[in-house]
Amino acid sequence: MIVHPIDYRYGTPEMKRIWCEESRIKRMIWVEIALLRALAKNGYLSEEKVKKAQEKALNVTPDRVKEIESEIRHDVMALVKAISEVVDEDVARWVHFGATSNDIIDTAVATQLRDSLKILELKLRRLVELFCEKALEYRDVVCLGRTHGQPALPTTYGFRFAVWASELARHLIRLRQMKERVLVGQMSGAVGTQAAFGKDGFDIEEKVMRLLGLKPAIISTQIVPRDLYCEYIEFLANLATTLEKIATNFRILQRGEVGEVMEEFGKKQVGSSTMPHKRNPIDCENICGISRVIRGFVEPQHQSSILWEERDLTNSSAERIILVEATVLADHIITKMLKVVERIRLDKRRIAENLERLRGLNLSEAVMIALTKRGMKRQEAHELIRKASMRAYKRGTSLLDELLREDSVKKYLSEEELRNLLKPENYLGTAKERVERVVEWIRKDVLQYS
Repeated sequence: MIVHPIDYRYGTPEMKRIWCEESRIKRMIWVEIALLRALAKNGYLSEEKVKKAQEKALNVTPDRVKEIESEIRHDVMALVKAISEVVDEDVARWVHFGATSNDIIDTAVATQLRDSLKILELKLRRLVELFCEKALEYRDVVCLGRTHGQPALPTTYGFRFAVWASELARHLIRLRQMKERVLVGQMSGAVGTQAAFGKDGFDIEEKVMRLLGLKPAIISTQIVPRDLYCEYIEFLANLATTLEKIATNFRILQRGEVGEVMEEFGKKQVGSSTMPHKRNPIDCENICGISRVIRGFVEPQHQSSILWEERDLTNSSAERIILVEATVLADHIITKMLKVVERIRLDKRRIAENLERLRGLNLSEAVMIALTKRGMKRQEAHELIRKASMRAYKRGTSLLDELLREDSVKKYLSEEELRNLLKPENYLGTAKERVERVVEWIRKDVLQYS
């Protein structure tokens, strides 16, 4: 019986394959095989016999492991028994030799994290590239800026996309830096001292990790230090927050009274079961909702790092949920955002209408700056224009109309100068240059990374 929405609604096949039960067990088998191979290289048993045993071990099924676990109530020991019963007796005696359960579990998880981060990095890189493309495409699309949800100075849609691109680029940098710390395994025994291996401990651990494409933890107890998992989950939560912020802004800008941005709506897509006209931003809403779930895993993972002495078991059950769900859902919302941005549509007519509807009021700063440059005191200019703006709001007139009634303004600025000051495209500062600077930095210093 399928219960969890990840099984039938959320997540991509490529990410779910990494975290499915069959993958988990197969990866644990690979860790046990890597240990056997390392032991063989150190003279504990024949390398030739390990090679023959490897194929048999890989044929162990999750069903058989579960069957044994139902009897002995220990998942790793069930795996050890399942492997031992299919390999030759003189190999079976060395299965799991010197290891503790979390040597196998944490190292297998490290391979899952490694493969997950490869997928996340590829998709995040594509998302950064896409935002750079949109930033340049919309660089000259002047729009109404808003602060506190109210009209502010003009900006451009390219500037908005550049801001989001820079934030996503920093996440890409964080991901790359994090891999160096997080992708580690261990083969250190019951309390981390490698006592069963004696002086061979470092060498065996190094060989196991090399075979699996990992690095050994610099030090560990019975488990890999959980600050590493905290960093990973915090990264996913931070990324989810950025994606929710972008999706929220798309939703705000798609509101009927704004109407500047439109998430793609398919020809046969239905927006409401009762209102046929509806075109809802469901992908962006989906991103927002799932982002909140991802962030919810930060605290449980931190709690799972607070363990007794060399470890207890309070982390285990929580992490079986946290790592899987946070990773699968993070991949899901990145994939959703790629779809949204690839197909996003700007309504330039509505953008222009929203700018013009302010009748110059959102250019009040431009006039204040010009008056100050011409000799009026800055605070005096601010108060003068504030009062003129309030009258314009009340009367439904333009800021130009109100300013032309002010002799103190006409003393410094002509009507033609005022008209030019009140054109949105004339008050963008370095907006276009900043877009180009951001895109250049990303393409040169972030996307060229190897």
